[in-house]
Amino acid sequence: MKTITAHSQHRLTSYQSKVVASTTAGFGLENMDVMFLSFALSSIIAELHLSGTQAGLIATITNIGMLLGGVFFGVLADRVGRIKTFTYTIFIFAFATAAMYFANSLTLIYLCRFLAGIGAGGEYGIGMTVLAESFPKKQLGRVSSYVGVAGQLGAIAASLLAAWVLPQYGWHALFLFGLFPVIITFFIRHHLVESRNFDTDQARPKGQIKALFKTRQLTHQTLALMVMAVVQIAGYFGLMNWLPTMMQQQLHLSVAGSSTWMLATIVGMSAGMLTFGWILDRIGPRVAFSSFLLASAAGVYVLTLPKNMTGLLIVGALVGYFSNGMFAGYGAIVSRLYPAEVRATANNVIMNVGRCVGGFSSVIIGWLLDHYSILTVMLFISTLYLISFVVMLTVQNLKAERYFNHL
Repeated sequence: MKTITAHSQHRLTSYQSKVVASTTAGFGLENMDVMFLSFALSSIIAELHLSGTQAGLIATITNIGMLLGGVFFGVLADRVGRIKTFTYTIFIFAFATAAMYFANSLTLIYLCRFLAGIGAGGEYGIGMTVLAESFPKKQLGRVSSYVGVAGQLGAIAASLLAAWVLPQYGWHALFLFGLFPVIITFFIRHHLVESRNFDTDQARPKGQIKALFKTRQLTHQTLALMVMAVVQIAGYFGLMNWLPTMMQQQLHLSVAGSSTWMLATIVGMSAGMLTFGWILDRIGPRVAFSSFLLASAAGVYVLTLPKNMTGLLIVGALVGYFSNGMFAGYGAIVSRLYPAEVRATANNVIMNVGRCVGGFSSVIIGWLLDHYSILTVMLFISTLYLISFVVMLTVQNLKAERYFNHL
């Protein structure tokens, strides 16, 4: 089998360029999907007369599908190949996304979102694994942040499409646009080959979930990273799935107005990812996570302060900067802390447990909005970030001296 090894040049090789394009397309696909649901949610609620809890379950069921798909495809990627696996799983996602056009009941929406989750479950973990095996470890934080920023193009495209499609054609038509990036992604991945890191470890047992828990220290590390991933996803999905609806319903913004607000948030996220990646590679994960987690815990409260659109745009950018600036960093540290034979498995298990459990934040936030206020929601999210900060401090391999010398 033809293989490619990692290179250390500052200039991208042809293979590295294809890997970046492939991972970017995957991230963009995920971001577009999340944003489609975010902007369609208020229309779905109105059309089907849903409670906040029922609406929150739509995102949660998607994340349950991601957990099942992520674990299965992560193990498969470590055993038979990263490229072989995630080149074709996107077609499951494509089918489920197209089916949303015909979903006219809550049961069908739940089913479509579950299947979409299975198809998209391997994207983040396998993409980060391929990225890690194609670039030097000392550049991984920055490279993952660049890819994360480029992947936000999917979210930007979704915001622009939502402002145009929803008022004109309704929420069903919006999901059809999710088919276009699938075609592009398949074309890019069809020409990729496996990295040498994958092939040179053929003799070792691969894709074993129990390997993530084989020692006491490794068990603690894996569980702690899961908790951090839970908080990251809870904050991200909580903010991205519900804030457009809150802006539309409680602050009386139109779909176009909330789309503009979300664009400002996405710009903030992109800037945050670049900053986080630089800190991660230069100073280490403890400083990077500490600064962003504490700032996120404090920053969510300012969402209740703005009284005009300009204030909302500024606040949205600030909250996005800290709350999602960390996202690509999780794949970078997991890829560095776990060996090649379980790297995709570790990435997918840790991140998709985070998605599945953290995804329940959508249900909780829906319930809180039904019974309490936006301020209560912010208190809930802020507390989660503080918990993640405390847990992060207990992971010994996240100390700079250990992290930079690991593996």
